[in-house]
Amino acid sequence: MPPARYTPWGQTTTILGVAIAAALLSSLIGIPLGLLSGFVGGPLDRVLSLVMDSVYSFPGLILAIAFAAMLGPGVVNITMAVAVIYIPTYYRLVRGQTISIREELFVEAAQVLGAKRWTILGRYIFPNVIATTVVIFSVNIADAIMTEAALSYIGLGLPAGIPDWGMDLSMGKKFLPSGSWWLITFPGMMIMLLALGFTFLGEGLAEILNPKLLEK
Repeated sequence: MPPARYTPWGQTTTILGVAIAAALLSSLIGIPLGLLSGFVGGPLDRVLSLVMDSVYSFPGLILAIAFAAMLGPGVVNITMAVAVIYIPTYYRLVRGQTISIREELFVEAAQVLGAKRWTILGRYIFPNVIATTVVIFSVNIADAIMTEAALSYIGLGLPAGIPDWGMDLSMGKKFLPSGSWWLITFPGMMIMLLALGFTFLGEGLAEILNPKLLEK
């Protein structure tokens, strides 16, 4: 009889915790950088855009594998490895919207009235940007679930003592020739359903937060 910690609920909380933490960490880095880059412009914008475009040009899974191999196994390390690949997504989205919003009349009016840069950025630009990042956050969780499972499957994920569906797939494939198909089927199905659920959540949020989509 397996230990109590190897339960479906324990595996769900493990993979979900890593995915949410990775998406949250990447958003906490990417959103402020995108706001600063789009609002300030100049050399800062060029340097940050160059760095983020360089990171974005790598395939996400390969980049996560490289960071996971460099950092080693562990919950914190795997969270950081997964988070790195989503920072450019937030940066590019927020930067583009910031550049567009800073040209709006209400921003120019605030500048004429003598509002400080940080006030304009926090009170007038950030609230108009955050709605779209909520959608990206949900979709990134779905992708992070798949990425974390892939890293665990190839042995670069969580330590052996922590339950994980990706590790279940890796261990269960050894018993597939003997007919034990359920050892990989059910963990694979749970990964798929969990990622699909957050994908649908992102699509629903996109329709709610962007009414123009409903008109098409």
